[in-house]
Amino acid sequence: MEQELHARQAAHPDLPVDRQLEAILMIADEPQSLVSLGAAVGAPVPAVRQAIERLVADFDGVDGTVRRGFELREVGGGWRFYVRRELDDVVEQFVEAERPARLSQAALETLAVVAYKQPITRSQIASIRAVNVDGVVRTLVARGLIEESFTDAETGAINYVTSDLLLQQLGINSLDELPLISPLLEDGADGFGHNEGIPDGRV
Repeated sequence: MEQELHARQAAHPDLPVDRQLEAILMIADEPQSLVSLGAAVGAPVPAVRQAIERLVADFDGVDGTVRRGFELREVGGGWRFYVRRELDDVVEQFVEAERPARLSQAALETLAVVAYKQPITRSQIASIRAVNVDGVVRTLVARGLIEESFTDAETGAINYVTSDLLLQQLGINSLDELPLISPLLEDGADGFGHNEGIPDGRV
């Protein structure tokens, strides 16, 4: 382990540990522990802890530096950049302004068909919805909500499935958490294609 640390330090002799940590934390999606940060930059944990303390003070404007709009905060045993709480409203307004337009009714219906019948081709979706869905499918693919899964060897038709982004947007971990269709139907008997091909009896 010690040899590995020395090797990593030698690979970046002219880069201060503070700047290396700053760069890593800038792109980290989750809080990073001192151990993982130390392994990433090839520095012992005590040195990483001191560097983190210097970064916190720098971003907070402790020693006459400019107080940044973000802060380095310890959460869940790790460190990560966060927007300062007093600026939450500003960020929220920006996110709302940049949020893409709502999906049309046609797009929502097509997305529902894909979610409950996947993998499914455009022609199969069109058969269920009784309308041309080429444009809607392209929109859903562009939004990253559905994606190409595989091409049928016999027909050459592309099969579509929902993406991980859709799960994130819905706040669920798997398609098994999708609501049942039955309560939404008048008699609970009819569904997409009379319930054929719907995984796990999701009707």
